[in-house]
Amino acid sequence: MVQPITQGDRGPAVEDVQKRLLSLGFDLGPTGIDGVFLGATLTAVRSFQRDRDLAEDGVVGDETWSALVDATFRLGDRLLYLKHPYLHGADVHRLQGALNVLGFACGEPDGIFGAFTERAVGEFQANVGLPADGIAGPDTVGAIERLRHVWDGKDPAAPAALTIAPARAAEVLRRSAVTLVCGDRCARAVAERVANLARAAEPEASIDVSDRMPGAPAYGLVLHLSCGVPRTHGRVPVIAVSPEASAEGRFIAAFRGADPEAIAIVLIPEDSCEREHEAQGLAVRILDGVCAVLSAGPAPVVP
Repeated sequence: MVQPITQGDRGPAVEDVQKRLLSLGFDLGPTGIDGVFLGATLTAVRSFQRDRDLAEDGVVGDETWSALVDATFRLGDRLLYLKHPYLHGADVHRLQGALNVLGFACGEPDGIFGAFTERAVGEFQANVGLPADGIAGPDTVGAIERLRHVWDGKDPAAPAALTIAPARAAEVLRRSAVTLVCGDRCARAVAERVANLARAAEPEASIDVSDRMPGAPAYGLVLHLSCGVPRTHGRVPVIAVSPEASAEGRFIAAFRGADPEAIAIVLIPEDSCEREHEAQGLAVRILDGVCAVLSAGPAPVVP
């Protein structure tokens, strides 16, 4: 938000705050949602701030607003996936709790969608026959909701559910160099998601996004992302990816026996960047393929 909301303010912004407070169970008095920041609304804001260990000043500034938004996200309101900065909120906390009870361990529910939560989502998806992309979209949330009778009301931090599976191959991302070359606008959007995903899994990941091929000598893996195969690609292998299916085998086959300056073309569906779930799904498949290559043999080392 830009302008803090303070005592005496009126209008749609105040109504938004009141709706969120009401959904959280705070009493707004007989006037309810009236767009006026006085009386019961001011008391409710201070109570909310006290509950969240925020400065109890009755002002809805950036910190209080962010906490209000986090607290009022419901599972299914938005797409949840691994990114940096991490997505966080009540919807993530509920997702983690459900997965823990169902046996797909996220660790102690903290409302932050990190690498362990991504892995747990992917394992759940594989178990129920959905594409295992680690993205909690409508189909995944629907599958979790259909099992509500199993997890609702159960302890989301049950010790038996907290044995965390290994997360993405962070070590190889840290010690290996990867360059993503963008062949078009859509490829850049997907490449930036791949780089963001890598840094969310490993903050020290050595991964660069560029509009041109690196000059010699090139270090590490070089992936040329494009919506179409370049006319002069020579004998460079082409890896077609889709958000619905794993591409790890294709990545390993493309780079098998390659030297540390290996290059491959990654072909992505046209206009895939226009749809958030599809673009993020492609990023997941590409990064999983990169991790598979880097884990399969001698990893290209950052110079």
